[in-house]
Amino acid sequence: MCPKTVPGVMVKLRARCLLVGDAAVGKSALCQMFRSDGAHFQKNYSMTTGVELQMKCVNVPESSDSVELYIIDTAGKETFREACEKMWGQPSVLCLVFDLTSEQSFTNCTIWMDKVRSHCQGLNVPAVLVGNKSDLSARREVQSSTAQEWAQSQGLEYHETSAKEMENCDAPFLTLAQAFHSLYQDQLETIKSLKPPA
Repeated sequence: MCPKTVPGVMVKLRARCLLVGDAAVGKSALCQMFRSDGAHFQKNYSMTTGVELQMKCVNVPESSDSVELYIIDTAGKETFREACEKMWGQPSVLCLVFDLTSEQSFTNCTIWMDKVRSHCQGLNVPAVLVGNKSDLSARREVQSSTAQEWAQSQGLEYHETSAKEMENCDAPFLTLAQAFHSLYQDQLETIKSLKPPA
């Protein structure tokens, strides 16, 4: 966390956002739609084979502060996973994505959470679960209630999105920015309470 403070005006925080999930669930599309405010949907699919970095500044509602999200979009394919994990660094927030039309991608979320937790070694990392491809309702294999229940059991907030239709793509990232900002404020309060009275 590295805040840039302008006295009495605003705080700008920087958060490293880890974007994980199986291959072909739409992580890169979701990220690009969020970053470009819906202007860029990749029509020709090309699988991420390493780590891609995207960046966007999010204004925190009801404050003059903002969070700059550095989104680490990582390959979901098994053959690239180990190399990608070495590049995760120390994430500040986590976005775990699955495909609503693939029950397997949802089942594998448990594996992804275990990987991230062992990588973060007990650190408090705010996280969201995202069910993508909500536009393909006829092919849905994972019900909202099932995903919501699992998310709650893991302490995650749940969102459903359609990167293709630009539906709700901002919501997961806004949730993460707000959670990160809240953590920062909590730390600030703790530091203030440690100061001896003047």
